[in-house]
Amino acid sequence: MMHAHLCCKESMTLTINRKAYGDLLAEIQPHVITNDAENEIALQNMEKLLALPQPTAEEERILQLLLTLIEKYEDEHYPMDDASPLDVLLYLMEANDLKQADLVNVIGSSGVVSEVVNGKRQISKNQAQALGKFFHVDPKLFL
Repeated sequence: MMHAHLCCKESMTLTINRKAYGDLLAEIQPHVITNDAENEIALQNMEKLLALPQPTAEEERILQLLLTLIEKYEDEHYPMDDASPLDVLLYLMEANDLKQADLVNVIGSSGVVSEVVNGKRQISKNQAQALGKFFHVDPKLFL
């Protein structure tokens, strides 16, 4: 039963151009991240791909690979088990060099953003979804 499910899921994914994918792999050279310097390079490559207005199927696949490698490294080296939703938000803002103004229209007006960032307002479910999409992380981190 599970095999049939995987089969169907694979058929729904976009076909990728193996040559283009191979060229992108050679250029980016993703690998298991073992230190902060490698993580920084992976983050920079991920940001370049995220900045593309119309990423190709190959770029999307590399993006997912980089995201998985970065998450694995950061989960092992910077566990956020005890982090509050606000800690997670502040960490992601700092890591991405963002100011409160950058979150206006992502989670609400400047007043709402200010209240959330200063811990005066809890992050709502809708805001968590929006932040998850914005930062490309699991929205549950903000709940």
